[in-house]
Amino acid sequence: MDLALFEPDIPQNAGTLMRLAACLNVRIHLIEPAGFPTSDKTFRRAGMDYLDRVDLHRHISWRAFREWQLGAGQRLILASTKAAQPYYDLAFRPNDIILLGRESKGVPDEVHAAADERVLIPLAPGLRSLNVALAGGMILGEALRQTRGFPLETGTPA
Repeated sequence: MDLALFEPDIPQNAGTLMRLAACLNVRIHLIEPAGFPTSDKTFRRAGMDYLDRVDLHRHISWRAFREWQLGAGQRLILASTKAAQPYYDLAFRPNDIILLGRESKGVPDEVHAAADERVLIPLAPGLRSLNVALAGGMILGEALRQTRGFPLETGTPA
């Protein structure tokens, strides 16, 4: 299971997601450009000392990431407020990539169209969205539950 961040805006959210990825033994992809300098110092506050354990892959653009993803043959699952399918109704696969959009804008139409599946977190009426790190944690947790991909279940230490 992989987690991908599309041009993130907020370093604290990116750092939190990197910490989550390290703790759950999940590879994380940072699709640039980001809305902040992408140095370790920027991520340290939210990621703490876990950043030394994260399996981080940087991609200089959406196109570079997309080329890599297609070559790897991994399915792309987009978390989107525009999706119709609740995340818990999708049958996740162990090699899926969960893609999270920018906090301010989500993803452009080109990226939305490229996703193999699109999922949403159902919210109370009149509310727009959750914090991207919280949404990523919820969806990743369900994906790992379904695929029995939590570190202790796979025998892989975190």
